[in-house]
Amino acid sequence: MPLTDQLDRFLVANDLKNLPDVQSEVGFRGLPIHRVGVTHVRYPVKFSSSGNAQSTTGLWEMAVSLSGDKRGTHMSRFLEILSEFTGTQTVDSLQEMCADIKDRLAAEDAFLTVEFPWFIEKVAPVSNRPGKLDFDVKISVSTGISTATEVSIKVPATSLCPCSKQISKYGAHNQRCELTLSVRFADGEMISLEELFLIAERSASAPLFSVIKRADEKHVTEQAYENPKFCEDTVRDLAESLNSDERINSYKCSVENFESIHSHNAFAEIASGWKQF
Repeated sequence: MPLTDQLDRFLVANDLKNLPDVQSEVGFRGLPIHRVGVTHVRYPVKFSSSGNAQSTTGLWEMAVSLSGDKRGTHMSRFLEILSEFTGTQTVDSLQEMCADIKDRLAAEDAFLTVEFPWFIEKVAPVSNRPGKLDFDVKISVSTGISTATEVSIKVPATSLCPCSKQISKYGAHNQRCELTLSVRFADGEMISLEELFLIAERSASAPLFSVIKRADEKHVTEQAYENPKFCEDTVRDLAESLNSDERINSYKCSVENFESIHSHNAFAEIASGWKQF
């Protein structure tokens, strides 16, 4: 290589090493930021619950607190950390990732959230036809001055109106509903995604299935008819199940009915010991 080319490469490399670090400039406002980071990051994730590992796409959000004397954080480091966490993830490994974010960005607090769909096997109640049903999962972790891990799921189910059943000559109106459950566990405790799903689903009038034949349709329709619930009934039943579970430290749960004879939806919510991150 000619000497002039070698010199040019040396000068370029030297310039790159001395690029100004604008984010690390000392701030002049003295105003701290609670959270700063990256959001809506789509990145593949393989997650394991109860020994069941599934590959999916996660929607990630990563952030840190920023002191008032710093102008900005290093955004690229969030993606570097995410790319280094390969293999199968668990709640424990997500806690490790959050701690790594805190250390690598020299922050007092770090926050991590990932959302992804999760599939469970469901067998139709009469025909025994197998199928898969999906529900949404959200796992949030914070570490530092405030440390917590929160698991949230959204479970689809069926609701049937007690009032409609009581006042109608024929039938009763029913509809799809969605149960949202967010929990924080007692120290050393954990509940699988599958078990959380069952806790929520059992609170509704009837479950949903992905594969259903006529005999199954009859069964589920009659099950809902014999188990009518307002959204208030459903959320209370769900809260009672959570209150009786010693593995759960605090929770927030809600139910939304996608009304079939109204232009609005109905909802109800109960929280116990719940504080936002």
